[in-house]
Amino acid sequence: MKIAFHGAARTVTGSKHLLTLKNGKKVLLDCGMFQGMGKETDMLNREFGFNPQEVDVMILSHAHIDHSGLIPRLVAEGFQGRIFCTPATKDLTSVLLRDSAEIQEDEIRYRNKRQGANASLYLKPLYTSEDAEKANEHFEERQYNEWFDVTDGLQAMYTDAGHIIGSACVHLKVNENGKETRITFSGDIGRYRDAILRSPDNFPQADYIIMESTYGNSLHDNNVTTPDMLLRWLEKACLQKKGKLILPAFSVGRTQELLYALNQLEVENRLPDLDYYVDSPLSVEATEIVKRYPQYFNKTIQKLMQSDRDPFGFKGLRYVKTVEQSKQLNFLNGPMVIISASGMADAGRVKHHISNNIENSRNTILLTGYCEPRSLGGRLMNGDKEVSIFGILHEVHAEIGSIRSMSAHGDYEDMSQWLAGQDKQQVRKIFLVHGEYEVQLEFKQRLIRKGFTDVEIPEKHYEIGLE
Repeated sequence: MKIAFHGAARTVTGSKHLLTLKNGKKVLLDCGMFQGMGKETDMLNREFGFNPQEVDVMILSHAHIDHSGLIPRLVAEGFQGRIFCTPATKDLTSVLLRDSAEIQEDEIRYRNKRQGANASLYLKPLYTSEDAEKANEHFEERQYNEWFDVTDGLQAMYTDAGHIIGSACVHLKVNENGKETRITFSGDIGRYRDAILRSPDNFPQADYIIMESTYGNSLHDNNVTTPDMLLRWLEKACLQKKGKLILPAFSVGRTQELLYALNQLEVENRLPDLDYYVDSPLSVEATEIVKRYPQYFNKTIQKLMQSDRDPFGFKGLRYVKTVEQSKQLNFLNGPMVIISASGMADAGRVKHHISNNIENSRNTILLTGYCEPRSLGGRLMNGDKEVSIFGILHEVHAEIGSIRSMSAHGDYEDMSQWLAGQDKQQVRKIFLVHGEYEVQLEFKQRLIRKGFTDVEIPEKHYEIGLE
């Protein structure tokens, strides 16, 4: 059999890895969209590096767009097989893909309008809302910790990855010529001290491991809690400077963590009396889906829910749904908090909020997780003094901050703990994916020091045989 790495290879987004069995069956692990890669982004998303018509089945680790975002394009280009996922992943992916299609259609409509009568320059979205709806027909749910048949000679099982609701590590048993080969794909590994979710599960022994490495050289700050850090920014940005605090946040995972932290501040009578806006219809919908799966919450939040039925609600919280309501926030000058997607600030309503508020020194933009270096969030985090938004150059006068420890990705200690149950002598090779190359080089050396003898960092479209 062979494995080819067609995305998230020496970069963080675009997760997709193609397993080809000796019997010719092709199994795709994830089909993610590249994000925040500057001018290259569109081109990267239009070329899979393989023929979608030849893929027999797909196994999805979780709903985040950098893992699921090209599924509608895969289907539109001829994929006809089943897509396996957990129940929560199916629910979340459905709304995320619909939202992704709508954002693309809106942005392409805007860009084509600027071209005027020059139709030769007109662009098309990667996929349409109709494509996203058709993709839903291919999904099949599977539960955690149950082996299921994928195709001839291949079984799979999901274990909880603890990253977002429904996220999973994928474990494969491949039987070829009377021999069994065990492969684990980590998806995205969560944290063992997550505020909301259960810790990642232990998993069976593997021969080969395809492993994410986003924070392979970093440790999250566990000495200061997220509510405490948020409170410091609320007091500085809103109470002292009397400005707006804008928090770019992924609709799934990060938004719920922010709401939970703000809820904790209210429970402790420390929440400032402000208006808190969640300006993202997708975030509203995603939060309702997350609430439907309390069995995936950790013991702390389950105990809290015995006295607080809604751990994501608090005084002053307002959900913004319509575009007109969103635009009205630009005309409100008083101190307020705006939580809006996307997390890298490269798309969605938060991009408009940043555009309208970045030149005012009273305002603050607080980044709440990983941002690709070339994304708008990444450029702000890097300290750029001027940024282009919607083709207009803006001077950065707003204060830029970040809370790196809010990431739903585990740090190198979390990832090491995830590997701890493996017999190093039986692991024949670890492939590091989903990370920046310099970070992966450091993490590779850390793994070698821990006793894993063969660690490889594949580049894009690299293919290797697994014997």
